Amino acid sequence: MPLIDPLPEDHNPDLVDLIQFFRGPLGTVPNSVLTMQRRPKVARAFTELNKAVMENLGRVTAEQKRLIGFVASQAAGCRYCQAHTILAAERFHSTPERLAAIFDYAASPLFTAAEKAAFDFALAAACVPNAVTAEIASRLRQHWTDDEIVEILGVVALFGFLNRWNDSMATTLEEIGISAGERNLAARGWTRGKHR
Repeated sequence: MPLIDPLPEDHNPDLVDLIQFFRGPLGTVPNSVLTMQRRPKVARAFTELNKAVMENLGRVTAEQKRLIGFVASQAAGCRYCQAHTILAAERFHSTPERLAAIFDYAASPLFTAAEKAAFDFALAAACVPNAVTAEIASRLRQHWTDDEIVEILGVVALFGFLNRWNDSMATTLEEIGISAGERNLAARGWTRGKHR
């Protein structure tokens, strides 16, 4: 049961059009954003931040950003965000093989050295305390420009916010997220947990 129930999508006429942004990457407006509507400035600021972070400006693809978000969310333990990032990666044309291999990305030939460096960085950056070492940073810099590293860390930081929001709120996972989690993550032990 969520700490606070989400509000209907049409609760705030000033936000209705803005929050429809999430239908593209997720196919739904997430309950997390619907809950944020209780403080419209939070919902607006979060949505604008999400749009900015997930904008594709270079070589970091939409699919890669969602997989980076998954790695960060897995490190944080947020099952809601794990389901959402896998759902979005799927919607941005990740293959079933890549989705299955993300759990063991370091050993998988399905990911490039650049992707593995980004995933290692995401995993270390999402840990508390932070586990980014000089070696992890050096490997990241071998493959990505300064601007791309800002994009990558933007994704990790965005999901740091979302992981804490959704786990603390016990945000109810939408049916589309449940389906994605069951389809892509359940074989590796994923369940909805508190997100009922």
